[in-house]
Amino acid sequence: MSELESKVEGILVQDHTLVSDKDMQHSLEQRGFGEVIKNKFMLEPFESLYLLYIDKLNLVKGKQQVDFDNLLDECIKHDQDIFTKFLIYRDLRTRGYIAKDGFGFGSDFRVYERGQFGEKGTKYVVFGMTEGRRQKIGELQKKIEQITTMGKEPVLAVIERRGEVIYYKVSRIQFHQNKDQKGVSSIEF
Repeated sequence: MSELESKVEGILVQDHTLVSDKDMQHSLEQRGFGEVIKNKFMLEPFESLYLLYIDKLNLVKGKQQVDFDNLLDECIKHDQDIFTKFLIYRDLRTRGYIAKDGFGFGSDFRVYERGQFGEKGTKYVVFGMTEGRRQKIGELQKKIEQITTMGKEPVLAVIERRGEVIYYKVSRIQFHQNKDQKGVSSIEF
């Protein structure tokens, strides 16, 4: 990621990263990273993991250096789905998209079209599922309905067992209860 000329210097605060340098804050903000929380510029856990992964973050906790595995262990204490979020976030950034934390649908992101960050609102809400993990159809349907109601396009990101992310554009779906036969109550990818 050549867009960041120098490494970000950060301090780990729980599972977030505090960035104090004003020039770096501006540089990060221009590239779709971080946000101001209680007058402090913070990186989300998935952003910190990504920057560590691409070797653009120098992260410390006290006097201890924090590496990717240490941060992942710390983040899992706060969010069991952090690795799923990281995989989706990394894939989206690699494809040239700016992704920000979503609306609370689990592993979800507000995703801007390429070149639209800072100019237009988000077009997509990408939410993730891990292959092999069960999801109730009703919950999936509810997410799709809520995202569509917000005027966004829902995109399902399925993380395969090998860590590859596959995207599916989805739209509203209607399931009618079949009282005579067993209905499908969950879906597994």
